Amino acid sequence: MLYKIAHIAGWNNYPRQTCKLLRPEKYKDLSAYSTLIARGQGRSYGDASLNTAGYVVLTERLNRFLAFNKEQGVLTAEAGVTLAEILEVIIPAGWFLPIIPGTKFVSLGGCIATDVHGKNHHLKGSFSQYVLAIELMTADNQIINCSANENADSFWATVGGMGLTGIIRSVTLKLMPISSTYLQAKYLPAQNIEDTFTYLSDSALEDEYSVAWVNCLTTSKQLGQSIIMNYRHLAAEELPEKLQQNPLAITSYRHVNIPFNLPAWTLNNTTVNLYNNYYYKKCLRKADTFITDYENCFFPLDNITHWNRLYGHKGFIQYQCVLPTSQAFTGIKAILEKLTHTRQLVFLGVLKRFGQSSLGLLSFPMPGYTLCLDIPFRDQRLLQVLDELDEIVINHGGRIYLAKDARLKADNFKLMYPNAASWLQQKQLLDPNNCFSSSLSQRLHLG
Repeated sequence: MLYKIAHIAGWNNYPRQTCKLLRPEKYKDLSAYSTLIARGQGRSYGDASLNTAGYVVLTERLNRFLAFNKEQGVLTAEAGVTLAEILEVIIPAGWFLPIIPGTKFVSLGGCIATDVHGKNHHLKGSFSQYVLAIELMTADNQIINCSANENADSFWATVGGMGLTGIIRSVTLKLMPISSTYLQAKYLPAQNIEDTFTYLSDSALEDEYSVAWVNCLTTSKQLGQSIIMNYRHLAAEELPEKLQQNPLAITSYRHVNIPFNLPAWTLNNTTVNLYNNYYYKKCLRKADTFITDYENCFFPLDNITHWNRLYGHKGFIQYQCVLPTSQAFTGIKAILEKLTHTRQLVFLGVLKRFGQSSLGLLSFPMPGYTLCLDIPFRDQRLLQVLDELDEIVINHGGRIYLAKDARLKADNFKLMYPNAASWLQQKQLLDPNNCFSSSLSQRLHLG
């Protein structure tokens, strides 16, 4: 079936691509095709699950639970299952996902392919570090069992490998025990980028989960003004009496729907400034500590259906980079100064500290700090500014997240990912005819 597909967050100016879709009910329904790429929930902000003039395998129906050891907290499921579906099964049994990205509406296979991270990377690392095993289907329909201890080279090429080494059939995952679904939150105001880094780097202030909301429109002495948000899981006995009646509650909210694209003028310097000032003052009014549920902590945007329509018909680009610890402050400050100097409107900025990286050859995290920016697409000048941000990132030893990218140049990719050559060797061993291909791999010459 031919289908025009170009679901890249809200960047509606991205050229439409014609892909041929496959929607198997079972993995045995798949056979050899010239070029294909697996696509989970299509939540990548880039072109990783598009495949110009090739096949895209929709894995949403390959979502069966295969095994769940409730005593040991080990789950095995097909790669198409979503984190939302997993949470509904494991929470009542007293388990939780050890790594939580910014949305629960992503597939298990997608979490492997992008080696997702969460607000706790500084302590717990990335998703792959809790994967006990994966089944990988190669281009010749062979099944390889991979883990950090078995076929490790294939495992670490697949982790963060953007789906280009094969199709992930199933995943065995080690879970984290919990006795409640509630967290204690504490917010700390930071007046500028210096204060923000001071707080994020202070081990006495860190918690299980830590993230900074950054006001990217501030300048001068207030450049990088932020709110540091810290969270930790609460045990059932720490909860108020009312919440102790159902400590493992699965929270659910009535979704707010954005029914249409807002007019382009809705987001401008005045409205975003007003919102940022309101949000900053609202956070300042929070009590010293307060209790929140996991939905509000981890998935605030999941409760807003079609939230990308806030950015209008032109949409937005999300830009995420990571810089090593020694270079992070100067590099991120330079990025914020470049954005203000070029008068780019950043609606949302998030800064986090990363811990040790995994062994994934194309895994994004490294010890340092990551900055994630939502920038409304107003005109083509933004693309030039992003190229300039790439130069800053490269000059400071960093890289950008492939799961969020749709415009990085191949030469810059090689500078950002020094293990790319080693990854290509593994790719050629697993997929000598380059059967697994995507628009991203074609753009970055990954095959």
